[in-house]
Amino acid sequence: MGSLGPVVSVSAAKADGQHQPERKENNGGGVFGGGCGFRMPLHYPRYKKADYEEMPEWRVDCLLREYGLPADGDLDSKRRFAMGAFLWPGQY
Repeated sequence: MGSLGPVVSVSAAKADGQHQPERKENNGGGVFGGGCGFRMPLHYPRYKKADYEEMPEWRVDCLLREYGLPADGDLDSKRRFAMGAFLWPGQY
């Protein structure tokens, strides 16, 4: 969490045995320029309704921020928003 993507180190050898300088890429910015807006992390959250109802505010904030969703309002509204975003209708 908090990272804009993996940092990849690339080191390649030339045909004559010499190494090229190491190159680092940050794949987080991508084509859309800097990670603004909605982001889809690798895994979808697997919480149940009871988990959201007991989740502390800091954790709800982190979860919403991780997906680029608004984390404003009181704790109850954040929890309802998270449940609406991540639970199927039959789950809440």
